[in-house]
Amino acid sequence: MSKIRPLDAALAAISDGQMLAVPADYAGVAMEATRALIRRGIRQLHLVTLPAASLQADLLIGAGCVATVETSAIGFGELGSAPRFTGAVIDGTIALKDATCPAIHQALRAAEMGNPFGVLRGIIGSDLLKQRPDWKVIDNPFATDDPIVLLPAIRPDVALFHAPLADRLGNVWVGRQRDLFTLAHAAIRSIATVERVQDGNLLDDEAMAGATIPAFYLEAVALAPRGAWPLRLSGHYPDDVPHLVGYLELAATEAGFRRYLDDHVFYRGAA
Repeated sequence: MSKIRPLDAALAAISDGQMLAVPADYAGVAMEATRALIRRGIRQLHLVTLPAASLQADLLIGAGCVATVETSAIGFGELGSAPRFTGAVIDGTIALKDATCPAIHQALRAAEMGNPFGVLRGIIGSDLLKQRPDWKVIDNPFATDDPIVLLPAIRPDVALFHAPLADRLGNVWVGRQRDLFTLAHAAIRSIATVERVQDGNLLDDEAMAGATIPAFYLEAVALAPRGAWPLRLSGHYPDDVPHLVGYLELAATEAGFRRYLDDHVFYRGAA
């Protein structure tokens, strides 16, 4: 079967209750795919962000798609906090596995290398350890008086991201976004949406091969021009700031959030 598929067919590998890993805004967020998942009614996801998120996570949480979120932060930076995420944490409608950026990177890199855990020093002495009983502090076996934290590897069922380019074999060029390599290597399956698909083999191009994820890491690739909108895709288009501001104004209330979904998720012509 071809790796290049229509969007809904590409997303068929994502099912209720899975662990879904997604990148930060700067790396390439599959927003058109996210809207398709919400339209499909996906539920009970364990959402992992590498390492933070904004609109993608807030939409999934507000739409009732997420049971657990593992993240270092969900917010809109200088634009404000994430209203649906904040409300869900306060109401207790999602389980929050609080983390730090280095912790999530280390746990995914452990899975990437096939190891059962990663190690980290920077959270020694922090209150965060009290919130994460799955993180274990041990003595360094190669030194004395040197505690180290063990982090269970994060092995997502599916990684989902957006990239500039794929070829018809399913190889995906991600440029300088190395986090996408980490996600593709760590996850059992990976799905990418892309701005365009070209003929040939990207791995045959000396200039492109080093920034290309080989097709054997990809379950499926779907063509989705402007597929990160209203978030940015570096080198291609910026954040749609007026749209994001409008989202935050609407999503401050449940009724406003439902209006946003009607206008920009369930209405396919919105973008």
